[in-house]
Amino acid sequence: MLGRLNHVAIAVPDIEVASAVYRDTLGAVVSDPLPQPDHGVTTVFIELPNTKIELLEPLGEDSPIAGFLAKNPTGGMHHVCYEVTDIMEARDKLVAAGARVLGTGEPKIGAHGKRVLFLHPKDFCGTLTELEEA
Repeated sequence: MLGRLNHVAIAVPDIEVASAVYRDTLGAVVSDPLPQPDHGVTTVFIELPNTKIELLEPLGEDSPIAGFLAKNPTGGMHHVCYEVTDIMEARDKLVAAGARVLGTGEPKIGAHGKRVLFLHPKDFCGTLTELEEA
């Protein structure tokens, strides 16, 4: 079911400062910040040869990232994202196996313009898991 690792997401309190660390200290290629109002975040992607790192900054007070940062003020790993060929087929198999899909259970459009779902961390070794349709 799982395809390649699409990205690892890191919640950060200041996306400009975090971007500078990756760009200036580590020499990485860093995208421009992109607001994602449907998800309550601003994102930046760090391009690596084999995957991406996604930086997440809260967009508004109701952002799910705001709650994460309240518990982890300096930031930290937020989720991993795996690619799947057919997100609806993957969702149905996971639900049949007892996994919990967050939200309404219907895919949303993610930062790459593709359909995504999030899976409950308690069902996946304590890790929030995102599926993105490849």
